[in-house]
Amino acid sequence: MNKKFLWLVAGLAIVVAGAAFFTYYLISAEAPNSKEGPGRLIFIDRDDTADSVKVKSELGWRWDLYNKVFSFRPRTGRYHVEPGTTCLQLFRLLRNGAQEPMNLVVPTARTMEKLASVLSQSLMVDSAEIAQALTDSSYCNTHGYTTATIPALFIPNTYEVYWDISVDKLVERMESENNRFWTAERKSKAEACGMTREEVATLASIVDEETANNAEKPMIAGLYINRLRLGMPLQADPTVKFAVGDFTLRRILNKHLQVESPYNTYRVVGLPPGPIRIPSIAGLDAVLNHTEHSYLYMCAKEDFSGTHNFAKNLSEHYQNARRYVRALNERGIR
Repeated sequence: MNKKFLWLVAGLAIVVAGAAFFTYYLISAEAPNSKEGPGRLIFIDRDDTADSVKVKSELGWRWDLYNKVFSFRPRTGRYHVEPGTTCLQLFRLLRNGAQEPMNLVVPTARTMEKLASVLSQSLMVDSAEIAQALTDSSYCNTHGYTTATIPALFIPNTYEVYWDISVDKLVERMESENNRFWTAERKSKAEACGMTREEVATLASIVDEETANNAEKPMIAGLYINRLRLGMPLQADPTVKFAVGDFTLRRILNKHLQVESPYNTYRVVGLPPGPIRIPSIAGLDAVLNHTEHSYLYMCAKEDFSGTHNFAKNLSEHYQNARRYVRALNERGIR
């Protein structure tokens, strides 16, 4: 064997070995920041391009090479890069749209705008897009609600969804969860109260605003149901705050009671048009399992504990009210 041939074989062996090593490195090299800890998240939204995804994934020249071989079209999603994920695996993860779900907390927000703001902080969809849908009468009607009753659709809880879920899919999911919440037992109890789901949610929202004390909520619900049955005005201060548009009011004055609004239950008999907030599960169940009693009046306790003194007649109620007003004056609350 001559030397030229041996040099040629050696050269080819080096090239093959180099190519094999390069291929192995290209395929098995770990993705950036994937070696330690719980991994990292990559978010791809509707505005992303192949180039912006390249920057987010930090794959650099490997990305260009993979893209030439496999091609890539950005797919929205929230992607979790596990420790030990190789660059090629990361590329395939993003290319195939293999995102993992996330936990979405639906809060007991007071307005649809506030709900939209909170949800948009966790999801890809913009808050304006959510708010526009939930305040559009045609859209709400399509799902069997009005802009006043749409808060009753949402059951506050934690749900597993995909980060890039659309508004339509989100509403469909909330409808499914709402139907799951309203079991045959709960529907039967609502009928026994003479209420629809939306009416139960409306009263529950008032109860929730009256107190954060879950143990007291069935008592308050029972009081309002007593008033409804007698045809008395609810005279619920939270509905006045809603009508005025100021939930920070500490003291309801006569000028507030004169506000013209279907939500002012001092002037309008019966339930308001819809919930004054997204009611809590505790509030909903408090209405459905309200305490049967003969109380018709309540007043916040003078110790500002967030609970109430209950009364069966106006004489008792005025005594309770005087104590509370005295406490307000002593604290300088106007």
